[in-house]
Amino acid sequence: MSDTLPPQAPGQRRGRWVAIVTGAISVLVGLLYLLLIVVLDSRGPLQPPPPEALGLSAAPVAAGGAGGAAGDPAAAAAPPPG
Repeated sequence: MSDTLPPQAPGQRRGRWVAIVTGAISVLVGLLYLLLIVVLDSRGPLQPPPPEALGLSAAPVAAGGAGGAAGDPAAAAAPPPG
């Protein structure tokens, strides 16, 4: 029994090289993506931008603290300041 492979047509040889090259490119892109994620993740958690960066100003607080009149449902639903 012979250990040699049968001769391949030129189209099959070219297709094999195309598959090898595209596979290598795919692995390279995957490794670059992984490296990018590791670098971005090592910077720590994201912090929201300050309101000044968004062109917003701090909302004025009413004299009563939570604001609104007594019995106002909107005032009860508002989160406590702080």
